[in-house]
Amino acid sequence: MKFFIVFAALFAVALAAPAEHGAEIVRQESDVQPESYSFHAETSDGTVKSEEGKLKDVGSEHEAIVVHGSYSWVDEKTGEKFTVTYVADENGFQPEGAHLPQPQH
Repeated sequence: MKFFIVFAALFAVALAAPAEHGAEIVRQESDVQPESYSFHAETSDGTVKSEEGKLKDVGSEHEAIVVHGSYSWVDEKTGEKFTVTYVADENGFQPEGAHLPQPQH
C-alpha cells in the first residue's frame, strides 16, 4: 500500500506539470507519509489541484485508501471558473460540481 501512496504523490506532481499552452507551476506543496499523503498545486493559468489520501482499516483485510480532493480551472474562451470536489473510496469516484449533472431522485 505504501507503493500506492508514493505512486499517487508522483502522479499528482505529473498532473501539475506545465500544460501544452505554456502554464507554469506557481505553487506546489506535498507531504507523503507512510499512511497518508497530501498535495496542492497551482498553475499560472488558474488551474488548482488539491488532494488528501489516508489509509483506513490499516492492517486488516479491508485496508483501503480514502481520497478527498478538488480541482478547478478557468475556461479559456469564457473565463468561467469550474470546480470539482470529490471523494474516492470503496464506493468509487464521487465528483460534485455546479456544472455537473445531478442525479434524479
